[in-house]
Amino acid sequence: MSGPAALVLLSAPGCHLCHDLRQVVERVLPGFAATLTEKDVRQDPALRARYALEIPVLLLDGRELLRHRASEDDVRAALTAAGVPAR
Repeated sequence: MSGPAALVLLSAPGCHLCHDLRQVVERVLPGFAATLTEKDVRQDPALRARYALEIPVLLLDGRELLRHRASEDDVRAALTAAGVPAR
């Protein structure tokens, strides 16, 4: 993997689960060579059709890593399994 891995958190405004997962990911992220951006599923018709009722969803290169609730250990395990290098 060249450069940091690009993680995308699919979310929507007012989604408390999205806020919670973002906080968990942000606590874990400093230990990995990865960046995080957040994307509102309502802004993309394809994402809205696929994920509107499933958010939050954490993606890496378009591949789902996690959805809904996750602990810091869950996030670390998913990033490690996906081959995201530790810092």
